[in-house]
Amino acid sequence: MQFQLNTDHNIGGDERVAEVAEQTVTDTLGPLVKRLTRVELHLKDTNAGKGGPDDIRCTLEARPEGLQPHTVHHDGADVVAAIKGAAKKMRAHLDHEFGKLSSRH
Repeated sequence: MQFQLNTDHNIGGDERVAEVAEQTVTDTLGPLVKRLTRVELHLKDTNAGKGGPDDIRCTLEARPEGLQPHTVHHDGADVVAAIKGAAKKMRAHLDHEFGKLSSRH
């Protein structure tokens, strides 16, 4: 699985942030990672550094092998909270999607 992190100019996308993001997503998705070819994570500060509740938006796109990409969003108070929330949403979404596929066969 390829992992790509994209950030806006208000959020520093250094190596440490990339490591934490990839580890968080990988841990949360668990065994589903084996069915993905690529995961893209986009971080955006919606208030442009002014602060405020839940002003960090994480958009997570997962590309399952042989299927259309799936995207979820989560707004959090900080980068880690936004990533964790989006990863949990993606896990639930992919569990549902793969469950539908297995029940058809």
